[in-house]
Amino acid sequence: MKEKTLRYPGHIEKIGILRETGFFSDEEIEVKGVRIRPRDVTARLLFPKWQLKPGDRDLTVLRMTVEGLQGGRSIRYVYEMLDRYDPATRIHSMARTTGYTATMMVRLLVRGLYAGKGISPPEFVGRIPECTAFILEGLKKKGIVYRESVSFGDHRP
Repeated sequence: MKEKTLRYPGHIEKIGILRETGFFSDEEIEVKGVRIRPRDVTARLLFPKWQLKPGDRDLTVLRMTVEGLQGGRSIRYVYEMLDRYDPATRIHSMARTTGYTATMMVRLLVRGLYAGKGISPPEFVGRIPECTAFILEGLKKKGIVYRESVSFGDHRP
């Protein structure tokens, strides 16, 4: 399993420089008689710059590929989703895609559609087709639509 986050061109090189020079280190260093962790200074300096400002808009892109064998045949499922900031509600895409999903999970539990006990990762809930359909339908009502495509054949890279 791999997860990738899209950033602007050159982002990885800049973050790499910070990592290589110790800006993410948890090991304390002394600066003018004060012991500090470089990671804390980095967070203090960068997080305010990464805050969304009024008028900023975001988007969320998801592409999930699942490959395997089904009935002895090679099969590939591809799920895609593109969501954007909603100007009507002024809700950012990241809030929409995470918050609405969490809300659908709560509704799923309230309706008794999932009976798992203890900690249940989303993958456990997703194994139950009725649960998946319930969540996707609720997200669709909010304009968050996942598209599925299926193909058969040799999918080796």
